[in-house]
Amino acid sequence: MINTVTGAGACPGCGATTASVSDAVPWCPGCEWNLDAYDPERRQREFGWTWVDRWTHRLAFRETGRQFARLTGRPLGASGAGAAATLVTVASLVLLSGVLALAVTGGWLVVAFPFPNLAILPGVAMVGLAIALRPRFGRLDPELEVVPRDRAPELFALIDEVASAIGAPVPDVVGVDGAINAYATTVGLRRRKVLCLGLPFWGSLDAGERVALLGHELGHFVNDDPRRRLLTQPAFTMLGSAADLFRPVGSTVGGGLVEMIGDALGRAFQGVLSRVLFMAHLLLVSVALRDAQRAEYLADELSARAAGSTAATDLLDVTLATESIALAVRRETRAGHGPDRWRSALAQARAAGAERLPLLRQLSVRDESSLFASHPPIGLRRRMLTVARGRTRRSCSPRHGSNGSTRS
Repeated sequence: MINTVTGAGACPGCGATTASVSDAVPWCPGCEWNLDAYDPERRQREFGWTWVDRWTHRLAFRETGRQFARLTGRPLGASGAGAAATLVTVASLVLLSGVLALAVTGGWLVVAFPFPNLAILPGVAMVGLAIALRPRFGRLDPELEVVPRDRAPELFALIDEVASAIGAPVPDVVGVDGAINAYATTVGLRRRKVLCLGLPFWGSLDAGERVALLGHELGHFVNDDPRRRLLTQPAFTMLGSAADLFRPVGSTVGGGLVEMIGDALGRAFQGVLSRVLFMAHLLLVSVALRDAQRAEYLADELSARAAGSTAATDLLDVTLATESIALAVRRETRAGHGPDRWRSALAQARAAGAERLPLLRQLSVRDESSLFASHPPIGLRRRMLTVARGRTRRSCSPRHGSNGSTRS
């Protein structure tokens, strides 16, 4: 049920009645006054200090809106990659160069002087540090149930068709799990392409939404997503690994005064260095995720190309109802029913909540705006598809000259 709240009688911006869903801080559905408000009851704490979390939320809300406005002006299908992608690539190259220099210098110290010598100790330490800081390129989830092509020929035929429609490669591995989600990723140095479909999610979608889901996920293989590029992986992992490595642990017990002072100074130095590295990690990741969000918008456009705008926008609306999906799947499964009843129960839940759906889309812009979000808010993603659909219709409509003739 929609919980409508009036703020001093009306919105101070446009005079319309303010609204709230699920006890959220009220906002104006018309002019979106107060939609950027920080709502601590609905947000997970990111830094732990309320004033910092409030400030970062406002910053994220503003940057998310700016990115949306910037991308809506580009041609349909353009990547829009820019400064963020360049910065992340340069940072990754610098990090890789630093680790390589550390390994080479350490190896030289180990072999350059006759054994035994004191240079071996720092050399071994540097080589070990380089190994610990090496970039991680991911691996196949051990809990993923890999589906061979001969076991699900219809699924693979659909994947092949969608991949061909959007110009994406066919995944090397297709698997399923029990999550209400789906993802596409690349793993290993060979960058094997992996598609995972959560069975409760997949079974709850209709035919068009399934095509839209495949279009979105396979679109990540061609949308220049920084999370899946080999060259940009160090930006997401290396500084975080370094912060963990230098985090102080343990303490000297039973030593003398000198040992205790030395231990305290060492731990203080480690603590400062760890925090500096971690803050640098957060800063770099927040920049990299701006480019990741740009890639999500493009994946949505590829989803619409494969399934049509209606199916793509319906899929985004479904993602607002993951709690309803979970409830429907649990209830129908316990009753011995399969995916047909999952879809029926979800359709009933969506019909019952149709009145509040526009408000949920707006509220997602507040709830999902974050400096560390890999996806843009669902409400903005859906709005982007709506804008793109309108732009496509205008570009395809005939232009009439003054004499009534049609011009190409």
